[in-house]
Amino acid sequence: MPERLTQVLLYDGVCGFCNWAVQFILAHDRRGTMLFAPLQGAYGAAVIARHPWLMSIESVVLVETAPDGTEKVFVRSTAVLRVLEYLGGWWQLLTIGYVLPPAVRDWLYTVFAAWRYRLFGRYDACPLPTLDIRARFL
Repeated sequence: MPERLTQVLLYDGVCGFCNWAVQFILAHDRRGTMLFAPLQGAYGAAVIARHPWLMSIESVVLVETAPDGTEKVFVRSTAVLRVLEYLGGWWQLLTIGYVLPPAVRDWLYTVFAAWRYRLFGRYDACPLPTLDIRARFL
């Protein structure tokens, strides 16, 4: 039996696109096991404390924790592709993006990230999740 990973997606809690993406994942998550936390929150700060190299990264962060406590951290395009793998189904077809070299994928990610506030807006504070999904947020 494959080992069960705990997957936590850290996202920019004030980014309109990032909040939309979290809602999209929640709507398409057939397993219902992925957890979420804003980068600006306590859980995000704890992950950054454990992985100080993340301080210089402005990106979505996917933290996968194995049952033995071993953490793997994915950022930028690789984090996005790992989430698509997790969603499975038709979304998994988009993992064709792995054929691009990581430097190219990450450049495309960075270009989009630079425009996300202008295109999708910015919240003054991280929106609170609704009661029915609050248990999935750390």
